[in-house]
Parts: sequence; structure tokens; C-alpha cells
Amino acid sequence: MSPTTLSAGPEHGHVTFLGAGPGDPGLLTLRAVEALASADVLVAEHEVLDVVRQHARQGVSEVHTDPGPSQDPAPGTGAPQLTVVDGTSTTAAVPAVRDAAHLVMEAARGGRRVVRAVSGDPGLDTYAAEEMLACAAAGVPFEVVPGIASAVGVPAYAGVPLRDAQGADVRFVDARTASDRCWTEVGASDGTVVVSTTLDSVAAAAGELVSAGRKPDTPMTVTVAGTTTRQRTWTATLGTIAQTLKQAKVLPSPDGGRPVIAVVGERSAAAQRDQLAWFESKPLFGWKVLVPRTKEQAASLSDQLRSYGAVPHEVPTIAVEPPRTPQQMERAVKGLVTGRYEWIAFTSVNAVKAVREKFEEYGLDARAFAGIKVAAVGEQTANALIAFGVKPDLVPSGEQSAAGLLEDWPPYDPVFDPIDRVFLPRADIATETLVAGLIELGWEVDDVTAYRTVRASPPPAETREAIKGGGFDAVLFTSSSTVRNLVGIAGKPHNVTVIACIGPATAKTAEEHGLRVDVMAPEPSVHKLAEALADFGAKRRTAAVEAGDPVTRPSERRPGARRRRSTT
Repeated sequence: MSPTTLSAGPEHGHVTFLGAGPGDPGLLTLRAVEALASADVLVAEHEVLDVVRQHARQGVSEVHTDPGPSQDPAPGTGAPQLTVVDGTSTTAAVPAVRDAAHLVMEAARGGRRVVRAVSGDPGLDTYAAEEMLACAAAGVPFEVVPGIASAVGVPAYAGVPLRDAQGADVRFVDARTASDRCWTEVGASDGTVVVSTTLDSVAAAAGELVSAGRKPDTPMTVTVAGTTTRQRTWTATLGTIAQTLKQAKVLPSPDGGRPVIAVVGERSAAAQRDQLAWFESKPLFGWKVLVPRTKEQAASLSDQLRSYGAVPHEVPTIAVEPPRTPQQMERAVKGLVTGRYEWIAFTSVNAVKAVREKFEEYGLDARAFAGIKVAAVGEQTANALIAFGVKPDLVPSGEQSAAGLLEDWPPYDPVFDPIDRVFLPRADIATETLVAGLIELGWEVDDVTAYRTVRASPPPAETREAIKGGGFDAVLFTSSSTVRNLVGIAGKPHNVTVIACIGPATAKTAEEHGLRVDVMAPEPSVHKLAEALADFGAKRRTAAVEAGDPVTRPSERRPGARRRRSTT
């Protein structure tokens, strides 16, 4: 009987060997996400821990391989440094050096479900077969969830197809363990060779191929940190790669042991990489963008920035607290249930959250909105209501603001509206625009403070230093208060940082604080703001390419270089 068909008894548990892909979290398979969600214990290589832990259930026990400050263990040794981490706490237990297979089986005892996550694919990139054999010998049932192998995924992200229309032969070589015979065989072939090696061994691998018979002018691409926003690719030949890396000041370097994927061959499309490098040519590729909002508020915006190749960094500038006197809010929520209101208007996600929390406090749910018309100031607020189980009756068809909401709000009609009162839960610092407009339309308004906004605590010291020292490439300001609060809690962004503002009022506040505004959204929308920043980045990249200059990020400024004022 195959070991994978054994039922998982209480003694042996079950092990899933899972390929986490070459680095991009988006490359995890659906099956991998399912396995992670049901794992009791997660055993992961250190370099993929962040990729997989976000899909693991809360409280999962974690075991990650930690090679320490020296270097990675020799391939195939099966004896990494293992640090056991309790998923419910932030402290690590005592490190222990053990055989990885032994630890995986030990973790499976007691009927626990273990996920063993490795880089790339378990069958090609790692030595997981040894651990599988150990499980089979011990009668521990297991399964394998394939991942995207680094040797396949990295060239795809580098814009280097491995086969052309003629269907070239493709060979895969691990330079760290390749024998002389292996080099001789791939050297005698005219197909494409994908070499897994390290940054400080690329030139040696190129030399091995030349010695084995490959021509020195054979095209070669070398990619480090493939599929991540740190990815960088160099195009050269077998004979010039050493000089290319030297000119790029890559070697010698402290990180020379970093793994790389090299693609060699006449048909590897290295010559067409300029046209095929879709990933590294994204408009904001590698840009570190400061988003002064909470993770909850910035979720969709951060996803949009990632689609442009950016690395968003959320820094809350305000904190939300309950009102100082909660009685008014309590009366209003009770009025919702007793039929006091015809409408309730939500002007922010925080207002939705405040009402929802009060509902839960009283044991209520979305059914309490039955018979009441619900308005939302914009898409994000509407989505928060939908997540609560409430579909809004009114969302502005034009500008997503209090003014836009008023344009679509119906006037009070005593014939059709049995009740003339509107419940407006809002922040303590909200403007009076909506209240005044609703009164003009004939409505009575219960204007209730549902929450208070206060300045957030300062971010960590390293974030503050990055803001003031030019470590961020851009910052997105979504309101005047985000400008004032960010400067107040973290200091003024460095003058090399691209400043993007959601509208004229926010831009004016930024200028009043001594900031140069480079980008302004064409309309007051956070998504249009992100689009405008991407357009700015694309134009900046195009200008550099046309001038024959290297494409750099704003934070990669030349010492002493002065930043020019943008007209974008």
C-alpha cells in the first residue's frame, strides 16, 4: 500500500510537503492555501516563512529553518538550524539542531496536520525527497503539493522564455552539485540551460560551460531575487558576465552567496528581454511607497500599488477612539430599532465600524436595518456595509463626498416619507456640509458623534528615519489631516521623496508644510491617486530609457544631486 493512502491515525498525523514558489506570494497554488489553512504545525524554510504564514490559521505552531548569521547548510545535509516558534506568542523557544525529517515526523505525532513548506517546488528545488522517504519508512502518511519551481518561475518574471517556436531542448543544472559529466553533457548540447547557482559563482558556472564546449558569445541572463520586487536581471554572454557584474558593482559583495537563476542559450530570448521584461518594467517597480493609513483603510489601495510593482508601507496617522460621552450614540442606535429614523447615512468606514460594534454590544445584527434606508458616501464605505450584510440604497453617482451624496439625496416628501429624521453617525471633527444640506432638503438630522479621531502614536524609529532620510520613494497623502499628522508624528519627508496628493486642498496643506507636490489625482479618489503616481513613474522610466540612463528609483539619488521640480 502506498504511504499516501494510509489513513491518518492519532499517532502518526499527516504531512503535506508544499512548494511555496520562488518568492512572489501570489504564486502559491489554491491547494497550498487550503493546506495551510488547516495546518496544526507549519515547518517552513526561513526564506518562505513570510509567504506562507499569512495563509496559516491563527495559533498554528511554527517551526522555521534558520541557518544563522554564517551561511546556508550544505545542500542535502538535512540538518538545518531549527528554531521552534509558538504561533500564539512572539517569543522563540530554545534553538535546536536536528535532522529535518525527524522534526517533521515528530511534529506529526498525536494526529497533528503538518505542512512542510519549501522554496520553489519540493521535487526540483529542494531535497525534500529525503524527508518523504523518512515519512514513508515510518508509516507517516503524506502528500505533495507542487509549487512553481524557481528555475521556471524566475525566467518567466525576468522576461526570458525558455523555449521558442522551434522547441529548443531545455536542461536544468544545479551548479552547487553538478559533476564534470553533467557540465560536459550540457556543454555538448545547443539547447537552453537553466543554471541554479549563487551570485559569487555565476562566473565560475559560465567558465564551466565554455570549457565544456559552449561558445563565449552565447547569450546569458542572470536574475537575483526573482519574482520579488527586489528582482534584478543582467544580460550578457558567457564570456562577458564576469565583467558585466563587476561594472554593476555586484561582485565582490557581502551577499555574494545569494541564490540566482541564470539562463544560457541562443534560443533563450535573452536578446529580446527589453521587449519581454514585463515585471521589472512595471511603472513603480521596487518603489517603497508610504501610505499614511491603517491596514484596514489601505487594503485595496495597497493591492493596487502592488499591481504597479510598488512595495506599500502602511503607517497610521490617526487613531480611532470611542466618543467621550457614549450616551448619545446609545440612544441613536436604540432609535434605529424602534423606528425613529427613515435614513441612516454613513460617511466613512469608521462610522460603519462604530455602529457595527454598538450593534454587537447589544446583540443585534444587520437585520436591525430592516425598513431603514441606508446611504454610503462612497465605494469603500459601501463595501464595509456589504461586509456587514447591508446593501446601501444610495451611493453617490458622481463625486464620492458629502457634496456628491447631497446631489443624489431625495428631498423630504411628507406624502411618501412617513418619517422625516436621518441618523448621521460621524467623527467628532467632521464638517457641517452634509448636515446643512440635509436640513435644506427638509430633513431633521440627529448628528451623532460615533467616534473620535486622534493623532496616532509615532511609527517605529527606523520608519521615522526612512521618512526623513529619503528611504521612501513616494508618499500618498489622502487628506490634509494625513499631511499634518504624518509630519507631526514622524517628521517631514525628504526632498527626494515623490509627494502625491489626492486634491488641491491636500496639496495646499502639503506646500504649507514645505513639501513639493509632484503628483495630484485628477479626481478625489484614492485609486485615481495611485493611478496618477503610476503614470508619473512610467513617464520617469521612459525618460530615463530614452536618455540612455539607468532606471533608478527616487530614493536611489546621487550624492549631492538636486531634485528638479516636476510639472506632472
